[in-house]
Amino acid sequence: MNWISNYVRPKINSLFNRREIPENLWVKCDSCGTMLFHRELADSLNVCTNCGHHLAIAPRDRFRALFDGGVFVEVPVPMPPTDPLGFKDQKKYPDRLREARKKTGEEEAMLVAEGEIGRLRAVCAAQDFAFLGGSMGMHVGNAIVAAAERAVERGCPMVLFAAAGGARMQEGILSLMQMPRSTVAVEMLKEARLPYVVVLTHPTTGGVTASYAMLGDIQIAEPNSLICFAGPRVIEQTIRETLPEGFQRAEYLLEHGMLDRVVPRKDLRDELATILRLLTNQPAYVRGDLPPPAEEAAQAAQ
Repeated sequence: MNWISNYVRPKINSLFNRREIPENLWVKCDSCGTMLFHRELADSLNVCTNCGHHLAIAPRDRFRALFDGGVFVEVPVPMPPTDPLGFKDQKKYPDRLREARKKTGEEEAMLVAEGEIGRLRAVCAAQDFAFLGGSMGMHVGNAIVAAAERAVERGCPMVLFAAAGGARMQEGILSLMQMPRSTVAVEMLKEARLPYVVVLTHPTTGGVTASYAMLGDIQIAEPNSLICFAGPRVIEQTIRETLPEGFQRAEYLLEHGMLDRVVPRKDLRDELATILRLLTNQPAYVRGDLPPPAEEAAQAAQ
């Protein structure tokens, strides 16, 4: 046996011929631990095909699945000052923003878009938990105001997808001011007699839950979403009691009257189309009755 020919040379060749496998081809389910192929996961709208667990989904991917034909127009949102307080902890705030933008490909934690859902025009805003935990800063406040103003201008309903860890501490009191500011934006919709529907996703916590996330005419949640102001661990440490199983999860809140519906992601588009038509006194939604809107129609709406 030639040790060099049979072992050393193949080992060297394998090192040079080894193909680099992308790290993002597989995603591990947070609930059951199943390894999910990225294309299969995208086709299922980031829902585990093994256990049905709802993983986080980016706002743009959500909008493509929500709007008719995946066609939507992004609504511009004014950008606030980058670092109004000069905040620094382990990193400077601008450095954290740059990292979040590089990671998500988005400018901030909320995206606003306009399009048609079941042939009914609507304005939608969605938070991105991957962007600094979807935290509510001045930009999120600007986004909600921009979405409400566009909805009033168009005379159409507004849908908001909430996903946040609360207020953004790097903006201090300026972040907390977005709670009453967003509440005023919601009041604009109510004065115009336009529907405001909130979809609570995992997780929705803190000041977001204490403001615009719980002010909808209809409150919907995705399955097993954590929805609370203070988390269960904080509550247990405070009251020194064991909380009920499933406490602060979507199904628990539905059972206790805090929500109207718990809807799986794959059924959410049809559910919203039905609800929005009902709230605007439109004829019933018939799935697939009309072709999707053309790109030109979306561009003309700008």
